[in-house]
Amino acid sequence: MRPRSGLAYRKGLTLLNSPGTIDWDYRGEIQVILINHGQEAAVICPGDRIAQMVVHQVPECDLVPADELPPTPRGRGGFGSSGP
Repeated sequence: MRPRSGLAYRKGLTLLNSPGTIDWDYRGEIQVILINHGQEAAVICPGDRIAQMVVHQVPECDLVPADELPPTPRGRGGFGSSGP
């Protein structure tokens, strides 16, 4: 689940925990958590578009345990170290 940019721009509303992931085996009602970063109270009415769902295939893969990972060009750099 992802927020709608127009709603964020116009009313200051966006989603917490975004992007949100819905597990493959979940069968309940889909809900989103909104937060209001705006200065005024916002009213949400039935039928308002408040989020958008992106459906994406997740491939199955076999994980291989390792004691160490091989070096990369990035090295041990932290947040923001992969370039501008």
